[in-house]
Amino acid sequence: GEGKSPIFRSRLKWVGLLGLILSAVSLSAHFLLARYSLGFAASDFKSSITIFTWRPVFENAADLYAAYAASYKRYWGPVKQLQMIHPYADPRGNYVAPPSQTNGYIFVRIRGGFHEIRNSIADVVVVARLLNASLVIPEVQSTTSSKGISTQFKSFAYLYNEELFMAALKNDVKILKTLPKDLKGARRKKEIPSFKVSKSAPPYFYLHRVLPMLFKHSVVELIVSDGGCLQALLPWNLEEYQRLRCRVAFHALKFRDEIQELATKILYRLRTSGRPFIAYDPGMTRDALAYHGCAELFQDVHTELIQHKRAWMLKRGIVKGNLSVDSSEQHRRGLCPLMPEEIGILLRAYGYSWDTVIYLSGGEAFGGQKKLIPLHAMFENVVDRTSLSLPSEWDGIYGREANLVDKSREKEIPSKEEEKKKTDDWRASGPRPRPLPPPPPRQKYPYNVEGWWGWVAESDDEPETTVMELRMNAHKLLWEAVDYTVCVEADVFVPGFDFDGKGNPNFASLVMGHRMYRLPTSKTFRMDRREMAELLDDIRDNLYQPNRTWIAAVRKHLHGNQVDGLKRAADVSKPHSFLSFPLPECGCSKRRRELPVRLHGDVFGSIRECPSWMTTTTTNGRDERENESDDVDEEEEVDPGPTVASILFNQVKEEPNDGGAEVERSSKEETQMEDQEELEGGER
Repeated sequence: GEGKSPIFRSRLKWVGLLGLILSAVSLSAHFLLARYSLGFAASDFKSSITIFTWRPVFENAADLYAAYAASYKRYWGPVKQLQMIHPYADPRGNYVAPPSQTNGYIFVRIRGGFHEIRNSIADVVVVARLLNASLVIPEVQSTTSSKGISTQFKSFAYLYNEELFMAALKNDVKILKTLPKDLKGARRKKEIPSFKVSKSAPPYFYLHRVLPMLFKHSVVELIVSDGGCLQALLPWNLEEYQRLRCRVAFHALKFRDEIQELATKILYRLRTSGRPFIAYDPGMTRDALAYHGCAELFQDVHTELIQHKRAWMLKRGIVKGNLSVDSSEQHRRGLCPLMPEEIGILLRAYGYSWDTVIYLSGGEAFGGQKKLIPLHAMFENVVDRTSLSLPSEWDGIYGREANLVDKSREKEIPSKEEEKKKTDDWRASGPRPRPLPPPPPRQKYPYNVEGWWGWVAESDDEPETTVMELRMNAHKLLWEAVDYTVCVEADVFVPGFDFDGKGNPNFASLVMGHRMYRLPTSKTFRMDRREMAELLDDIRDNLYQPNRTWIAAVRKHLHGNQVDGLKRAADVSKPHSFLSFPLPECGCSKRRRELPVRLHGDVFGSIRECPSWMTTTTTNGRDERENESDDVDEEEEVDPGPTVASILFNQVKEEPNDGGAEVERSSKEETQMEDQEELEGGER
């Protein structure tokens, strides 16, 4: 036995070595299989998309284009009724360049969020042109160095490209980066006249109040905090200034290169799958919900937060009315946002499949991820900027930022010297017995200070903003800049709400205005929230089992309001923000007489013919007949088919069509059969 033990041990070593080799081979084989056997769906995507949290899930990537070929026109195609309209914001008539000698300088400080900043910049340029003044690059208060942002950016340059801004407007306004040294010192000493202007200030105010002070002091300061400093609708003789607003907002205001580069990357990653996508902006901000009285739509802790904010607004006169508002009635009147769940139901009823790509703008909506769960249940591919980008990419946009320390909390913590002094005083306080020292106050932990329960019951005021929150607000401007670019470029845009916390047009309104100017035929669902709320209330008890009549009504409304919603935008949004609907002043028509009759009058009644150089070669008769047939096809009322039970959530896999003989039929019959197949798909 003693002689065999070394041999036995050596055999065990060889067996162990063989086991290790087999394990390594097995692991290598599994890695190779996992890499090369992801299926047909993964093989169609670029490898760059796999490093992000979004994993695209489609029904069958092999039939990617075949599945969308028949229904592309309805879901993603252009709005053909608007194909004659084109962007045209160039000066018309006798428009001279600014003189070298101006009446003085205008220094502007702008406060507010992303959409307010964009509106305000367009207005101050128009004011500078109106007063024949030199404009100093506006100072955006949210992006100054005191807000904890990187010192390599200077206010305006934190968002926009200064050089392109100045070059694009060189024929409109004289723009400088800073004031002359003598006037800069006077401004620091507050020796120059300052005006806090409202967003509805008329041209008369500037010509009779501001201009005399400009002549006297050579410089004036404007403080803009309401999202604008000039009334949205100008007299007909000042129409050229409206086109100047368009040139500022849609041509001169370009984001700085780092922002534009990341937005382009996100767009590329969205389109890597080869499919079009929807951009959806919920518009659910705490300020907007409090202003319009929509607190009771939540029925949770967020209701208390909204009510606290509304009480704060009532105290300062921002909003009028009562603290308690019937939110259900507000929702029925269209004064509250459509919830993500309702938007998902409407999109599914319109016909968008469960694997449609939806880009969620604005990040997390107020109410948390709980409000987005139903939308994720209805659509598999709901993404946002965080799932399509890396933290390191955002760090490159933020720049080098110093580490911030909340000094307010440092004061709450006593120093070691103070603690030692208290102990020594107690020991030397006299002979025993002596009373024990008072117990220390209960420590306030961070979650007691930061959470809503830490201040909502202690004071009627909002908590003081910390430096970290100020930095976060500046970062939000960058997030919204990327979201803005993606939403403008999206194949379809769906706004959940189009008013902000002051009752003015919000981020979504600016996106719709930019899309209307850039490409009027782009598909944008301008829903009438009052009608949508009525339709949703009709099936509130069976929200996920609508009947075919209800689906037909939803489809008819969504399809018709792509054009009919323009009249509502011109009447409601444009009087508050010109950029939310910049037509007809900033557009032209190649064949004005061919516009739909319902678009004449207040909407496009004064639109002009495009200049001759914009006229392209005419299409042949066959193409024109095809366009006419498409228009007729789109105007037909949708036939939803015989019956529907669970169309909204059944993930139906379409059977591939046989490649046999094709039956010729009219476009109307094709549309009706297509609708019937979509609605019967849930039963199959």
